[in-house]
Amino acid sequence: MPQFTAPIPLSVYVHIPWCVRKCPYCDFNSHAIREDLPERRYVDAVLADLEAELPGVWGRRIESVFIGGGTPSLFSPEMLDRLLSGIAQRLPLRPDTEITLEANPGTFEQGKFAEFRALGINRLSIGIQSFDDTMLERIGRIHNGFESRRAVEIAQAAGFDNLNLDLMFGLPGQTRAQALADVRQAVQAGPAHISYYQLTLEPNTLFHVQPPVLPDDDARWDMQEAGQEALAAGGYTQYEVSAYARPGRRCRHNLNYWEFGDYLGIGAGAHGKHSDAATGAIMRYRKQKQPAAYMETAAGGGAALARETLAPAHLPFEFMLNALRLTEGFEARLFAERAGLAPETIAPQIDRAVARELLTRDGESLRPTELGRRFLNDLIETFLPDGD
Repeated sequence: MPQFTAPIPLSVYVHIPWCVRKCPYCDFNSHAIREDLPERRYVDAVLADLEAELPGVWGRRIESVFIGGGTPSLFSPEMLDRLLSGIAQRLPLRPDTEITLEANPGTFEQGKFAEFRALGINRLSIGIQSFDDTMLERIGRIHNGFESRRAVEIAQAAGFDNLNLDLMFGLPGQTRAQALADVRQAVQAGPAHISYYQLTLEPNTLFHVQPPVLPDDDARWDMQEAGQEALAAGGYTQYEVSAYARPGRRCRHNLNYWEFGDYLGIGAGAHGKHSDAATGAIMRYRKQKQPAAYMETAAGGGAALARETLAPAHLPFEFMLNALRLTEGFEARLFAERAGLAPETIAPQIDRAVARELLTRDGESLRPTELGRRFLNDLIETFLPDGD
């Protein structure tokens, strides 16, 4: 049974599933608003959900809180205050806890976002996706390029100096020049962090059923490389597959995922992971997806649909699925700390990955090579248990 060699950080993820309109590429648990938002009832359910998870994390301190969706900025400052106060009453937070709120440009109001900042929300993540009107229309966004730029201005004026902008490339009919123009506009806006990732056609989305014509693989690779060069020139360092940050501005919440930390998942469709220091068990769980069913079951403490204790044989794959996304890699001791297994457990897989030039080893440090980053799935699959 695994034995953890150091305390494991704990974060909180809160899912708010409503948005103005469901985007055709979105595979997240999001639902278009069809009537008034049941804000109070939903926050009550989320806090009841949190109560049910507390026995598994007694005495542990929260490193970060991330409120995602959906479009959680649709909620009122009053209800987000109630949510954050409820979390703080139940769990100890660090004085410098990173608290992130997701928002979309079509929902920005100057006064409202100033109130969000006053609540203690100190990081904002805006789903820009593109500054180009044509591209935004093709991917079904409700905002335009002007609103993208205006959202950044409003966020900065409201006091959000720790700001992330989400950008996508490989959009329907997009050229390299258009993708690069988006990156340059984002860099010019001066956020602390930029997420730059490729549009993919996920199952259970409209784009998967009715796929648009996307740029080919070579064109998308060119867009990625051009965007990375522009981001580097603008002072943004890549530290994960799609994450770029200015010095000291890496997303602490997402780093906790990638370093195989623990996280409480509360809200409709949220996923969580707990490690039990006493037993060595690592458990994953997911919550009821449909908002109405979630609110009903969470009130009775039954929001979790499934809980699964990970078998020790699967822990190397689970760890690498996250840690190998980090461009700088990780120290071997992190595997022992977070998976609870000796580094020797994965020595044969490490040797195979190094021999295939997918992984490089420098003392105790392990890092994907450029080839490994390009064929990341092949690298990660090296750590699947035999027979899987």
